[in-house]
Amino acid sequence: MNMQKMAPVGYGVLLLALLAAPFLGAYPIFVMKLLCFALFAVAFNLLLGYTGLLSFGHAAFLGGAAYICGYAIKDVGATPEIGLLAGTASGALLGLVMGWFTIRRQGIYATMITLALAQMLFFACLQAPFTGGEDGLQGVPRGKLFGLLDLQSDLVMYYVTVVIATAAFLLIVRTIHSPFGQVLKGIKENEARATSLGYDTNRFKLLAFVISAAIAGLAGSLKTLVLGFATLSDVHWSMSGHVVLMTLVGGMGTLSGPLVGAVVVVALENKIGDLGAWLARTTGVEWFSTLGQSVTIVTGLIFIVCVLAFRRGIMGELIAWLQGRGKS
Repeated sequence: MNMQKMAPVGYGVLLLALLAAPFLGAYPIFVMKLLCFALFAVAFNLLLGYTGLLSFGHAAFLGGAAYICGYAIKDVGATPEIGLLAGTASGALLGLVMGWFTIRRQGIYATMITLALAQMLFFACLQAPFTGGEDGLQGVPRGKLFGLLDLQSDLVMYYVTVVIATAAFLLIVRTIHSPFGQVLKGIKENEARATSLGYDTNRFKLLAFVISAAIAGLAGSLKTLVLGFATLSDVHWSMSGHVVLMTLVGGMGTLSGPLVGAVVVVALENKIGDLGAWLARTTGVEWFSTLGQSVTIVTGLIFIVCVLAFRRGIMGELIAWLQGRGKS
């Protein structure tokens, strides 16, 4: 079974489903939020799944860009496109700084550096006057994109979000399948061999860090524009844990895995309370009504099940199964 031929068809069907979603009863705000986190997970997967660098500080790029975008639009009076560009650029700059420190260490030490730098940014956002502290940056207006498209309409904002997320995803796909992406895969598999072939591995890893941070920053900026606020939860270390969970549950090192992982995790966080209430009404067991307060427990259990039973994640196992059927 030719997976390379199947992939474009699958992505085409997904795009058509997204375009038709508002007319099929889907809640646009929820789908837009899901797209932002899916883009965040895809950006993280470029670093972990294809370069082999584990970052526990990716929330810094999402949250930092969210604050910059919100501040530019609300306080500076920038247009939405300028706000998105400012957020994306700030994510890339943070990635350059964090990557410069991180690539000089290996393994757990590099990971801890990302966590430490992200926590420094968290406390900076907590104390900075323009972030709103614990209340967050509220009331960010959507405005008009290029002075033409009124983003106050949820439907217009929805299709703008779909276009931006699709373009960013295609950029990730092109990056992975380019000679640059092949070098990243080589670094992940055997960095010493890549070095012996004459590649400056630190330069490649730093560039991967910047690209991943820029797209994560775009996801954070888009999230602020969609929801109208940025909060400390966007830059908290737990958000970095969320994106790791999305990537591992969906399938690390696959293009579609982070998309599926984001859907699973975000849907659970938003819909598990409704599911618990429905189960309580249906079965008469009142315990189910407390599921909404136990989201982290449920997501933790799903993570444990995936690690024990689906080592390659949902899409990783599915792709391996389809490839096995094709060979047989």
